[in-house]
Amino acid sequence: MPVFSLDPVQTAWCAELRELAVGTLRPLAARGEPGRVNRPLLAALAERGLLTRMFTGPPGVSPGGFPGAEGGGFANGGGSAVPGEAGRALELCLMRESLAYGCTEAETALALQGLGAWPVARAGTPAQRARWLPEVTAGRAVAAFALSEPGAGSDAAALALRAVPDPRTGRDGWLLTGEKQWISNAPEADFYTVFARTAEGTGSRGITAFLVPADRPGLSGSALEMLSPHPVGRLVFDGTPVTPADVVGEPGRGFRVAMDTLNLFRPSVGAFAVGMAQAALDATLAHTAARTAFGGPLKDLQSVAHQVAEMATRTEAARLLVLSAAAAYDAGDPEVPRRSAMAKLFATETAQYVVDTAVQLHGARALRRGHLLEHLYREVRAPRIYEGASEIQRSVVAKALYARHSADRRQEGGT
Repeated sequence: MPVFSLDPVQTAWCAELRELAVGTLRPLAARGEPGRVNRPLLAALAERGLLTRMFTGPPGVSPGGFPGAEGGGFANGGGSAVPGEAGRALELCLMRESLAYGCTEAETALALQGLGAWPVARAGTPAQRARWLPEVTAGRAVAAFALSEPGAGSDAAALALRAVPDPRTGRDGWLLTGEKQWISNAPEADFYTVFARTAEGTGSRGITAFLVPADRPGLSGSALEMLSPHPVGRLVFDGTPVTPADVVGEPGRGFRVAMDTLNLFRPSVGAFAVGMAQAALDATLAHTAARTAFGGPLKDLQSVAHQVAEMATRTEAARLLVLSAAAAYDAGDPEVPRRSAMAKLFATETAQYVVDTAVQLHGARALRRGHLLEHLYREVRAPRIYEGASEIQRSVVAKALYARHSADRRQEGGT
C-alpha cells in the first residue's frame, strides 16, 4: 500500500535523526579527511544503533511492523539476517533522508555500509554473516559494493572481471583477474562484495557474487581524486583466489544478487536526494524571508515566491514517490524495479533543480566555500549517476511500461 504520511512515532524518530545529524555527526564529519573513510563517524552511527537498524529494523517493534524485532539475527551466526521484509525499505528511506538533511557525510557512510553488506545479509552463508555483519554493524569493518568497471558502468551485465577455475584446486575455486572502478569506500574497505564473470557468452546469467576480504592475495587498489567527500577507488585483481565458501548466493546468479540490492537501495538514493532538497528549500525560505532587496524582503517578489513554491512542490512530489516505491518494496510488489527506478530518477533530478535554484536565489554567498549550499551543490550531482544513471532509470521504466502493455494486450486477446 502506498505511504502518503508518516505516523507520529516515525515523525518523531526522523526529528531525532535530524538533530543527531546536526549536533553530533556533522562535527565528526568536519574533522574527517576528504576522500578517506571516516571511522569515528562510522563508530558514532554504530553506537546509536543505526548500522544495526539498517539490517534488523528497530528494536521493540512487533514482527508485524519491522523485521528483526525479536532480536537474534546474525550476531551469533544463527538464523537469517533477513527475518522479514515489512518496513525495511521505508525504514532505510527515513534514515537516509533524515541524516542527509543534517549531515550528508553521515548519510553516505551509513548507506555505503548497507550497500556493501546487504548482499551478504540477504544471500550470504551463515558463516559469512557471522564473520562480517557484526563487524559492519559495530562500525569496525568497512564494506564496499564492487560492481562497476572501466567498461561496465551503466551496462552492469557487460562485466569483464573474470573468475577462471583455479588450476591448483580445479573445480573448488577460482582466480579473479581484472579491474573494478568507481568503487565507493575503495581502496579502504575491509571486504568487498565483488561481481565477476564465471561463464562467457551468457550475459547476466554468467555472473557470480563473491565476498572478498581486502587482504586476499592479488588484490590491490588505489584512490581516485573525486568530487565526493568519501573514498572512491580502483581495484585490481591479479589472480586473486576465491573459493566456494566465498560465493554470495549461487554461482551464476550474482546478477540477481546485485539487482535485488539495487532495487532496495535505489528508492533510498531518492530519499538521500530528498533530504538534500529539503535542506536547500529550508535554507531558501529563511534567506528569502530575511533578505531585503528593491524595498522589501525577497519573498514579496512574485518571481522569487513562485520559484520557492515550485521547489517545495517538486520536493514533496519526490518524497511521495520515494515513499511509494519503498512501500511497494516492503509489500513485495512485482513492479518494484519500475517503482524504484522512478523514485531514484525523479528525486535525484528534483534535488539537482532545487539545490541549483536555491543557489541562484542566494546569490554569490551560496558559492562561498563552507556555505551549506556550496556543500550541497557538490554533493547533489553524483546521485544522478551512481546506482544507475538517470538515463538507465528511464530505460528501466519504459521497458516495464511496454512489457505491461504487451501483457495487457495478450490478456485482452489483442496482438
